[in-house]
Amino acid sequence: MVPWTTGAFAAGEIVALSAVLLAMGLRNPRLLLQDYPGDVRAAVPPKTAAERRETVWWNLPFLCLLFGTPLAAAVVARLQLPALSFPGAFTNAFIVMIAFDLFDWLVIDWLVFCTLTPRFVVLPGTEGMAGYKDHAMHFRGFLVGLGLALAASAAIAGLTLLLPA
Repeated sequence: MVPWTTGAFAAGEIVALSAVLLAMGLRNPRLLLQDYPGDVRAAVPPKTAAERRETVWWNLPFLCLLFGTPLAAAVVARLQLPALSFPGAFTNAFIVMIAFDLFDWLVIDWLVFCTLTPRFVVLPGTEGMAGYKDHAMHFRGFLVGLGLALAASAAIAGLTLLLPA
């Protein structure tokens, strides 16, 4: 069973993680260089030491939200449904994680990055490169996110069931 709060956690994660990504992109799109297509990465210098340090600082809240929100959703589901089983806890965590993975793939990657391609995502000197329209790369990223969501949801469900009912 999935309580209504799981949908609220999923929506919250989408908003929060999208805000972090937008802030990073507006601050310095090179902070997301590891997520750019190969031809674009090859056309620009690697991240500077300062950019690598800043990326770590931005990734801390991102990762806390990415894994903390589904954990919170599963814990709240356990509190609402004391008899929650492993599949139930897994489903709650998975819904939250896959909601963001789908939003990232279809809205952020395909719509914004590949279709609209706003100026702030285009790195200087890479204007018009084919990689900006590489939908297949973003689909592969979605599949990686799916695998991560499956594994993390299983771990979260296990942790959730360690809580007293």
